[in-house]
Amino acid sequence: MSCLWLRWLGTQAEVLRNYSFGHGGDEEILEFAQQDELSRTYGEEGEDLGEEERGSPCRKTGAAQQIASPKITTWEAAWNVTNAIQGIFVLGLPYALLQSGYLGLLLLVLAAVLCSYTGKILIACLYEDSEDGTQVRVRNTYEDIANACCAHLCPRLGGKIVNAAQVVELMMTCVLYLVVSSNLACHSFPFIPLSSTAWSVATFLTLVPCMLIRDLRVVSRLSLLCSVAQFLITAIVIVYCLTQAQRWSWRRTPLPVDFEKLLVSVGVIIFSYTSQIFLPTLEGSMADRAGFAGMVTWTHALACVFKTAFSLLAFLTWGEETKEVITDNLPPTLRVAVNLFLLAKALLSYPLPFYAAAEVLQGCVGQCGAAWIEAREGALVLRAGLLLLTFLAAMYMPHFSLLMGLTGSMTGAAMTLLLPSLFHLQLKWRKMDAKFKALDFVILVLGSLCSLSGVICSVKGMSKAFGGR
Repeated sequence: MSCLWLRWLGTQAEVLRNYSFGHGGDEEILEFAQQDELSRTYGEEGEDLGEEERGSPCRKTGAAQQIASPKITTWEAAWNVTNAIQGIFVLGLPYALLQSGYLGLLLLVLAAVLCSYTGKILIACLYEDSEDGTQVRVRNTYEDIANACCAHLCPRLGGKIVNAAQVVELMMTCVLYLVVSSNLACHSFPFIPLSSTAWSVATFLTLVPCMLIRDLRVVSRLSLLCSVAQFLITAIVIVYCLTQAQRWSWRRTPLPVDFEKLLVSVGVIIFSYTSQIFLPTLEGSMADRAGFAGMVTWTHALACVFKTAFSLLAFLTWGEETKEVITDNLPPTLRVAVNLFLLAKALLSYPLPFYAAAEVLQGCVGQCGAAWIEAREGALVLRAGLLLLTFLAAMYMPHFSLLMGLTGSMTGAAMTLLLPSLFHLQLKWRKMDAKFKALDFVILVLGSLCSLSGVICSVKGMSKAFGGR
């Protein structure tokens, strides 16, 4: 997930740079952009801009327009998408399979197909036909698409909704990382007489320096370490499961399914495939944009195969004893080593969504005319407030699977299923075949039902969990 977030952050940093805290003039900004490709705004120079983009705050201005846009290959784009949908939350999928039974296997495949399709139609909304019939990219971001759809109702309404959903999803991701970190720290050091609350405070204190991060290069180095840790963790779990093949039994898979738990599992699975908010930036950075659709198809297909195999292997190994984070099922000696890797992964992953949420929120507050946010102290106060908010949420919502299901049902379903299909219907209605209109409507309806029911069931599950405490 991390590499793709960095590319999206490059766009956000350029858009909101006037509101970023820190010192240095235009020459320093230009030098930073030239040295670090992660902080550049992507998109071809010289492309014609539509009316929506000319008025959008997301288009390039000033010195950024003079910087040649870096281009990536299709393989590099595929690596970014793979990172986005193969993050730490894959470790919660075996538990989702426990809650959903055989239907969970079908949901893993169906979610991959639908998320691949909505990713493609979201990118289609960036383009319009020119007079000679060729496709011209007239929008650059998810926000531009939303503003175009709401142009007749309220020119900036769509962008504000998308920004709000992005901030909520990023903040919920931070909360999930805090929940995982606290649980892992507590289970990894049982010989230290600290309560779970004390461990939560300890992990929170280690993340306080995140308030001071103002350079994407710092985040990029942390993200590289995250990728290494993620590979080691999944490899260890898979190898251990294969050594326990003699324990496997299909009878471990439950046939009767609790409907409420199934809906929570739907949110968990959808959240594991979320990447749509980064796709417009990624597609704009590709040297061969014609290969985008094919790349999205086979990356989601491979992710589906991996997630299904990983979840099934883990579930066949532990059955009804499968825990919310699968590494907690490992033997004590191995568990401590793996949990330490996972703890490092979670702590190193936190700065990325936190930085992204802070930058987006800081820019939105600045655009509303709040002059205090432009000062270093004001930005620090905002970031301190966000950090404290994620800590309090993690303290009062410490259930990983329920929280992941709530996030997937609330913002994951909206950004991944609902909005792409809705925007596609509005912008491409006259050019769409009847079968694609029907498909978009089906996704819109199913996404709405799953989102609403998933939120309700996740909240009910949390209420029951709190009642039993």
